[in-house]
Formats: sequence, C-alpha cells, structure tokens
Amino acid sequence: MQDQITPEDAYKDPDSGDGAYTLDTVAIDAILDAVEAGDQPRLIEVLEPLHSADIADVLEQISSAERESLLLLWGTEFDGDVLSELDENLRADLIETLPPEVMSSALKDLESDDVVDLVEDLEEPQQNRILEALDQTDRVAVEQSLQYPEESAGRLMQRELVMAPAHWTVGDAIDHLRSETDLPYRFYVVVIVDPKMQPIGKVALSDLMSSPRETMLATIMDEHFHVIPVTQSQEDVAYAFNQYHMVSAPVVDERGRLVGVITIDDAMLVLDEEAEEDLRLLNGVGDESLTDSILDTTRQRFPWLGVNLITAVLASMVISQFSDTIEAIVALAVLMPIVASMGGNAGTQTLTVAVRALATKDLTASNAMRVIRREVMVGLLNGLVFAVIIGAVGVVWFGSPMLGVVLGLAMIANLLIAGMAGILIPITLTKLKIDPALASGAFVTTVTDVVGFFAFLGLAAVMLT
Repeated sequence: MQDQITPEDAYKDPDSGDGAYTLDTVAIDAILDAVEAGDQPRLIEVLEPLHSADIADVLEQISSAERESLLLLWGTEFDGDVLSELDENLRADLIETLPPEVMSSALKDLESDDVVDLVEDLEEPQQNRILEALDQTDRVAVEQSLQYPEESAGRLMQRELVMAPAHWTVGDAIDHLRSETDLPYRFYVVVIVDPKMQPIGKVALSDLMSSPRETMLATIMDEHFHVIPVTQSQEDVAYAFNQYHMVSAPVVDERGRLVGVITIDDAMLVLDEEAEEDLRLLNGVGDESLTDSILDTTRQRFPWLGVNLITAVLASMVISQFSDTIEAIVALAVLMPIVASMGGNAGTQTLTVAVRALATKDLTASNAMRVIRREVMVGLLNGLVFAVIIGAVGVVWFGSPMLGVVLGLAMIANLLIAGMAGILIPITLTKLKIDPALASGAFVTTVTDVVGFFAFLGLAAVMLT
C-alpha cells in the first residue's frame, strides 16, 4: 500500500518550474490508482487532505470516463464545495450524472450563496434537480434569491448571518453565538439592527471578543458602514469592497430591511471574474474552457474570427486602391505590414489600459480629457522614436532616403491615431452603454490597419511616384 498523501506531498516544489500549489502527478496517480482498484477507503484517504479547489482541478484534468468512475466510487462522501470550484460547463455535466442521494449529501453543508451560484447558470431541469435535493427551508431561501436580477447583490449575498439588537450586551451576543447551532460557516461581524430589522451598525468580532461582557453593543458598534441595496449590480458591489477595503457588508431590500450579507471572498471572486471576462473579450475569446468540446469551442470563436475577416477585407480594399503604386515600387509591399502592425500593437496597449481603467472607475468624465491628451502624446512620442528607427531601416535596406521619410511619417501618423483610437473608442462605447471590452478590439484594429496602409501608401503615391 502507498504511503498516505499529505498536504505537503500533494503539491509540487515551487522551485521545480511548475509553480507553487500545482498538484503533483504522484497525488493524481494515487487518486486514479484508487479509482481503478475500486478502493473507496483509499480514495477518500487520498482526497481528504486536498482542498476542494484542487479536487476540482483533478476532475477537470482527467478523462470523462475516469471522472465518472471517481464520482461513482466517491459516492455520498462527495464534497459539495467541489461543485463550487468546478468550471461551469463541467459542473452542469456532473449535476446531470450525480445520484439524488449524493446530490443531497453534497449540498447540505453549502451556504445559500454557493447554492445560488450553482443553480443560476443551469438549465431548468438541472436547477430542479438541485432544488429538489435541498430541504424546504434552504429551497425557499434559494428560490427567493433567484427572483432578484442576474448579477445583482441579491444573487451574490448569503442569507446566513449573525445579527443582534442594540440593547444587547457583549455577553448576550457571545452567549447567543455559543448556543446557536446554525451559524454561518464564515462571518466577520455582528450586524446590529433596530426593531424594524434595519441595520444601524456593526460590531467586528475583534471588538466583540476584546470588550467586557457587560459592555453594550450600542457603545462599541461602528455606525459608519456601507449598506448594499439588494438590486445593486455585483460589479458595483465588488468595486465598493475593493475601494473601501470592506470585509463584509449587509444587504437590504427596498424597505431598508436586512436580508443578507456579502463577504469579501464573494466580492473578490466577482472582481476576478470581471477581469477574466475583459481579458477574454479583448482577445476575441468567449466564455469557453479547456473542458469544452471541439464543436462548442469552434462555435464560440467563429464570430470573432468573422469580425477579424471583415477588418482584414477593409484593409485589403485600401491596399487595392494603390495597386499601381505597389507594382511600381515593390519595396512598399515589403514594408507596409510594419506600419500596420506597429499601429495595431500600440492601439491594443492603450485599449487594454483604458478598458481596465473604465472597469475600475479610474477613468471617469472628470479626468477623461487629461487621459486622452496623455495617450495622444505617448502615441506621438513613440511615433517619433520609431519613425527615426524604421526610417533608417528603410534607407539602409533599400537605399532610398525618400522611402525612409515616407515610412517614418506613416509611422508617426499611425501610432498617433492608434493612441487616440485606443482611448476614444472604449470611452465612446461606454457612453453608448456598450461593453468596451466586447467591441473595442475590432474597431481599434480596423482603424490602425486602415490608417496605417492608407498613410503609408498614400504618402508613397504622392512622394515617390
């Protein structure tokens, strides 16, 4: 029998080149060996020291047949937290195949916000499977959360929380916490409410535990705190947590009554998802993962490649207008991709900074003109520097000083336009209520390609023929 896998053994040495916290192949092999042998005690023993996120990684990396065998052998010992960590598409497949008794066992220890996160992106039959596996109280709570708008605080919050009236003492609160059998898995504050169930303050656990028992909660509560409306967008919630360094925040309904709480782990997850979404959209990749099928991945990438084809055709149409010039001066065909490529890269640099600044609210109406001027000047200065470099290359390569001048002037024009397009296009799309990460890339690429080819070939037609 193999030695027990400890948490230290399960991960690669950070100096090995694979990075820290990467699961060692020894641990994965031990899991698959236990599955192949049908040894449930051994499987549970190997999985026990692993974090649910790492088990999710294992499920995503192994084949579908191995995954099905593992889940079947794991049975009712299956950890529900693993579902929360799985890729959404793979999660839907697992929910479809898990037996009802396994599903019920897996969900019983999850917080309401985690269950809502599992349910909201599923098809109705799969949603019903999860809801049927919950007890009546939890099911009502989840169904109520699902009535709120998608990507809102109502979907993000957890209903399990700790609250107390202002007239309680520290001792009353501590006794309540010790006697309560259904406390949230993780909480950081006690929310103080008035008789109308409206939050009027909060007491951090550190203040609660460091104060004498006879101290009134009203005297140590923090009255300056942020309240999250239940319909507020999760993007704004995450921004508030990041901006004001919040650990948790009460969520209130339209009447100001306390209905839940959002904790920092959920808010940071939203920030991570928003950043990942922007990165994917900027690079023309949809909501795909390594577990998607070939057809699904092809279908998701096709529209973006179609948009790229359209921009390429537009650029080719510009080139076609100068076919006689290109035939007369063959060097132009060799050099013109340089101008367009440099403009595209410069525009993408500016665009990436602008989209993230808009998402984090660092770029606003109050500083937009200053940022636009800054990016235009950056584009101009880079254009001047690279104009000298590429102009010299043109002279040395083809022995034509005038060709070098044309190349340099086109470089200045395109990098200047790239800087302007990279900042103005996302700002304009934001004002039009269009996600700048979704559409900016195609527009910027079109502008830099068209301007780059037109400037270079147009100047060549005027100055070299």
